[in-house]
Amino acid sequence: MPIDATQPYDDNNVFARILRGEIPSKRVYEDDHAIAFHDINPQAPTHILVIPRGAYVSWDDFAARASDAEIAGFVRAVGVVARAAGLVAPGYRLLANTGPHAHQEVPHLHVHILAGRPLGPMLMQ
Repeated sequence: MPIDATQPYDDNNVFARILRGEIPSKRVYEDDHAIAFHDINPQAPTHILVIPRGAYVSWDDFAARASDAEIAGFVRAVGVVARAAGLVAPGYRLLANTGPHAHQEVPHLHVHILAGRPLGPMLMQ
């Protein structure tokens, strides 16, 4: 169910629980600012999620409250993960949903890295 990205951070969301180690994940990257893991419901042959370690509901929340180091570290992590997965040459798509119109389902900022086949147009008409 889409969430309202203007609501406070929920410490019991699935990504917060993954960060705490309460729910297993197939991690492909982690550092002081971010972790990356395979999506359990992939929408493309390669579907990796990158999340910041901090408690941010959405991209808007992250941009408003994260430190410069957190922002740089998170953005850098997305690039490192895509490069390490061999996605740069064939290409990949980044997707970050915010709020109900974008169908955000988890109230923790996350970027989807989608790749592995031609992905088609940006939006369905």
